[in-house]
Amino acid sequence: MALILVLLFIVVPIAELYVLIQIGQAIGILPTIALLILDSILGAVLMRAQGRAVWMRLHRALAEGRVPGREVTDGAFVIFGGALLLTPGFLSDILGLILLLPPTRALVRKVLLRRFGPRIVAGATGGAQTRMGRMFKFEPAARPGGAGAGHRRSPGSVDDDVVEGTASEVAPKPRELP
Repeated sequence: MALILVLLFIVVPIAELYVLIQIGQAIGILPTIALLILDSILGAVLMRAQGRAVWMRLHRALAEGRVPGREVTDGAFVIFGGALLLTPGFLSDILGLILLLPPTRALVRKVLLRRFGPRIVAGATGGAQTRMGRMFKFEPAARPGGAGAGHRRSPGSVDDDVVEGTASEVAPKPRELP
C-alpha cells in the first residue's frame, strides 16, 4: 500500500511535469497550455455524454430488475476518467480517455474483474458472515440411490443450481486479545 501511495503522490507528478516540459520545449509554452485547456474542455464534454449513457443503462437495468453491476462499475470509471481529464497533465489525460471511451473501458473492466473479482467476492461474503455474528455449517444431503455428497450430476441437468443440505447455526468463536 505504501508503494502505491509513493507512486501516486511522488512518481506520477514528476512524470507529468517531465512530459509537460518536454512537450513545452517541442511546441512552445502557449500551445502547450492551449492544448491542456482544450483537452480539459473535451474531457468534460466526453464525461458528460458518457455519464448520461451510463446513467440511462443503470436506470434500464433497475427497471428490468437486474443487478446493475456493470453499470455501476462503468459509472465509477466515467467519474475517475473525467477527473483525470480535468487534471492538468498529458499522462493523466491518456488514462482518463482510456476510462471514458466505451471499448477501452470494457477492456479495463474485464482485466480488473479478472484480477480482483475473487477478492471482492471473498471480502463481501466474509464480511457478511462476520456481521451476522454467526457462521453456518452446511452438510450435504444424501441423494436417492446412495449417491450422497460425492454424486455428480451431468452438466445442464435441471437442478444444477440447487444445493441440497442441512444448515445448523454454529456459535461464534470468542474473540481473543492479541
